[in-house]
Amino acid sequence: MGQIVGAAIVSHHPGLMQCEDYRLRQGNGADSDLISGFDRLRAELDAVKPDVLVIFDTHWFTTGYHLVDAGKRYAGKYVSDEMPWYLYGLPYEYEGCPELAREAERVARERKVELRAVADPDLGRHYATLNVVSKLQRDEKVVSVSACQNCSPHHYLESGSAIGEAIRRSDLRVVLLASGALSHKFNPIDWKPRNPRIFHESNVFSEANAESDKRAIDLLKEGRHDLVLERWDIEYRKVFWEAFGSHYLQMVGALGGAECRVKGKPLSEYENARGTGNIHVWFDVVGHRLAAAPAGSEFRSP
Repeated sequence: MGQIVGAAIVSHHPGLMQCEDYRLRQGNGADSDLISGFDRLRAELDAVKPDVLVIFDTHWFTTGYHLVDAGKRYAGKYVSDEMPWYLYGLPYEYEGCPELAREAERVARERKVELRAVADPDLGRHYATLNVVSKLQRDEKVVSVSACQNCSPHHYLESGSAIGEAIRRSDLRVVLLASGALSHKFNPIDWKPRNPRIFHESNVFSEANAESDKRAIDLLKEGRHDLVLERWDIEYRKVFWEAFGSHYLQMVGALGGAECRVKGKPLSEYENARGTGNIHVWFDVVGHRLAAAPAGSEFRSP
């Protein structure tokens, strides 16, 4: 029987891929703590020894279906069409896990969840996956999951639940990585920093956004995912978590949804990236009994 052996919210913002000298200039002499946070995350991965990293990719936007990447192997060099002046020439090479992706599709069909597995060697890569792979992946296989843009929160929870069930039916040890920011409102192009250390939290788009993010982080530290979901429509959806919060919602759906009580452990400082709120948070799943989230259309956020 397969296991989810860990989970994390992980920042992937492009600034982390800049050279250290540039990051130090951006940090007014101090590097982003998210960089050291990747080392802390890798130590957690080493401790639980996953076979597969499932990455909920907030840049892989799809329409009509949640998609799970069923490719066997990917290799190449990546250039971002968003920021090609510095995010370019990024080499990648990793193995996929087609059997897990296909099992997720089988579970979804049983539950009537609009999720499909896709495999095409020419399928484009996105930096929400590749930046995380470059910083964290070693020998693990990698499966990316899309953010379907015509969805409501309960659809993401259902998608995550199907993936969680597929993991349980496998013989794999899996870590879930929710790759994305919390609040995701960009500062204007002519914005003037409030703090000379660009990464500093005071440079997040607004004080209200930063305060909302910190309230969410506090709830995650307490394992109160039920309260995060309870406040989703009245607060967190309104501060525009990245990709509608699909990365977090799918991750927590796989962990049992509102029944999940796995506590989060911040592995970095809370930081700004062009106005967005970023942090690494690890969820130590080992030793926790994960509730199987309800299947089908009755699964709704509170």
